[in-house]
Amino acid sequence: MNVFVTGAAGYIGSAVCDLLRQRGHTVTGLTRSHEKAETLRARGDQPLIGEVDDADLIYAACNRSDAVIHCAMEFNPSAGVIDSTAVRHMIDAMRGSLKPLVYTSGVWVYGDTRGRTAGEASALHTPDFILWRTSVEKMVVSAKEAGISAVVLRPGMVFGRGGGALAGMFRQARTGNAIRIVGDGENHWSTVHIDDLAELYLHVITRPAAGEIFIATGGIPHQVKRIASEVAARCGNGVKVESTPLGLATAQMGPIAAGLALDQKVASTKAARFFGWAVRHPSVIEHIRTAEY
Repeated sequence: MNVFVTGAAGYIGSAVCDLLRQRGHTVTGLTRSHEKAETLRARGDQPLIGEVDDADLIYAACNRSDAVIHCAMEFNPSAGVIDSTAVRHMIDAMRGSLKPLVYTSGVWVYGDTRGRTAGEASALHTPDFILWRTSVEKMVVSAKEAGISAVVLRPGMVFGRGGGALAGMFRQARTGNAIRIVGDGENHWSTVHIDDLAELYLHVITRPAAGEIFIATGGIPHQVKRIASEVAARCGNGVKVESTPLGLATAQMGPIAAGLALDQKVASTKAARFFGWAVRHPSVIEHIRTAEY
């Protein structure tokens, strides 16, 4: 298959592209940067330079491709408008084709799960800063009626390959001798290894499940203070875990701080039932203890 991937040079997009190539697929990767375009070319992908909400570019790329994976995302004030515009262009371009379209959402749409474990059918209590994403999800699910095999993926906190929130914790520990977490760290994160997540993307484009939503998490949820403490212990040298009040963290980081402070227990067996997808990598705690950062 020829697969069009937005955000191809990003954290998730890079892992997805690597697996696609390994399994014999060709990748056209969208990036805004000429420098990142060279990175894509060097690893064996065909770079496409442009903006994800550029209608002409999206139409042409979708029409040339057998499947589309939308990974591009930036947390800025225009994120919702850009994302919804991009997805609308993709749906218009793919209408009636039966091609797979995979939209990357996330478990933050659940908001605080209030001590319970959420699944695909659980009620959403989406925080205001990312409320726009639920509208885009509905657009993707409804694309089934337009003759598109569109699917929503909701990954948990992604780790592995030296990236994600764990990478930030390791950087803080080694440069400032302290890991700063948002709030008291009593909240839970539900996580997934990036290579396990990439496998799920591959399942979805090769065995389409039009109109479905899938959670992508693995292992048990862990409290953020436990995760941070494991990183501190791995780094040694008296590294401390320090709490930053949500208000101060928001002033420093923007609305993403609210996402990091969510208390979320999210899990599902739906992807296993549909595709036989299984988590094959160690838990986030074992990963911290053994991986190189």
